Amino acid sequence: MSANLPPDYYEAEKRYRAAKTVPEKIAHLEDMLTVMPKHKGTDKLRAGLRKRISKLKTAIQSKKSLGKRDSVFQIDKEGAGQVAVVGPANVGKSALVAALTNANPEVADFPLTTWKPTPGMMPVENMQIQLVDTPPLNRDYVEPGLLDLIRRSDFILLVVDLQTDPVQQLEETISLLEEHRIIPRHLQDRYAEQGLLKFIPFLVLANKNDDENTDENLEIFRELINADWPLCSASVTNGRNLELLKMTLVERLKIIRVYSKAPGKEADLTSPFVLKKGSTVEDFAAKVHKDFAEKLKLAKVWGQGVFDGQMVQRDYALQDGDVVELHI
Repeated sequence: MSANLPPDYYEAEKRYRAAKTVPEKIAHLEDMLTVMPKHKGTDKLRAGLRKRISKLKTAIQSKKSLGKRDSVFQIDKEGAGQVAVVGPANVGKSALVAALTNANPEVADFPLTTWKPTPGMMPVENMQIQLVDTPPLNRDYVEPGLLDLIRRSDFILLVVDLQTDPVQQLEETISLLEEHRIIPRHLQDRYAEQGLLKFIPFLVLANKNDDENTDENLEIFRELINADWPLCSASVTNGRNLELLKMTLVERLKIIRVYSKAPGKEADLTSPFVLKKGSTVEDFAAKVHKDFAEKLKLAKVWGQGVFDGQMVQRDYALQDGDVVELHI
């Protein structure tokens, strides 16, 4: 049977053959399908066009997926928060991530060892925080992908070497980040055009605070930067203050752990839901299941701010360690 195709079909086919991009080709193929008459004579041709459209759409999706996989700076967030560990060369970033997480970044005494970011999970009590070791920030050249990774992170841990001019390291690193519109959140009020900037919470880590002999260096550093910077010190070499650093990161991320309890059962205290401070029962319900917040009838809470099993409203602000029983 003859296909008996209309002139509009051939016009669309002509545009298809002239198309230079895959989306354009798909659009013209779909036009050809639209104007094609439906009868037995066009069944085979119609099936062929659908198959061609399917192949082109699959090719687009594959290309997108490949592009994401190819970027070493495209690191999915995991755990209670993503912390970008940044700083100049040879301050101990890689050694820090290796000491605190399950990651194995290359560690050496010479600069520029790290050329790609390495994520690792840092256990803190019964939750985990993702640390990402990053290549050194160097004014000569910074990968755009590295800057995008830093912008996407929840928190920045800026590492300096306490024994090798930490003030200069801090100033140069902040200056470089500012040039790329990445600003410490605690300095937000100093900037007028805030819409053009990305404000991220920072913590400065003075590494190589190995013993009491370097405590004086720390105090001098603290005085020189005044009270402008949240500061923590540690020694990756001997582990001094690393546990304090962990708890400081938890505090600075402003997160709480909330535990789920099914009616009539014991609470699961091994796998908390991690929420931002100030989150409500409704926020928790949505975290447990996307439909729970809408269907929630009542909730009972066990914790410091309530008596055991107290019924609360959906706007009740939860605290760290609360146990919540949802009724839908």
